[in-house]
Amino acid sequence: MKNAVWFEIPATDLDRAIKFYEEIFAKTLRRESMGGIELGVFSYEQPNTGGAVVKGPAYQPSGDGTGPVVYVAANGEIDAILARVPAAGGSVALPKTSIEGVGAIAHVIDPEGNRVGLHAV
Repeated sequence: MKNAVWFEIPATDLDRAIKFYEEIFAKTLRRESMGGIELGVFSYEQPNTGGAVVKGPAYQPSGDGTGPVVYVAANGEIDAILARVPAAGGSVALPKTSIEGVGAIAHVIDPEGNRVGLHAV
């Protein structure tokens, strides 16, 4: 079995969610729509994992920071990303934490209430 190939972060206010992720990652998300679902797609190159912030009837944020945690690559930028989180409307739930042999991780809570992980090698 291969690792994940796509992830989706649910949002009820897509504009707010896209703005948050664009601000903390300092990158533009590509807006798309597909079958009644609206997306803000993170940039990625094949064969790397891609993903999007998604608004649609079947997509509901946890709202309380519980549920599955998706990790987004933050190589070389984890400190800068964490510094931008509060001003973008989120909070840091787990500060940068080193994990021997793996790199470092951190968790943020986005304005929708989703817990999202950051990973840096």
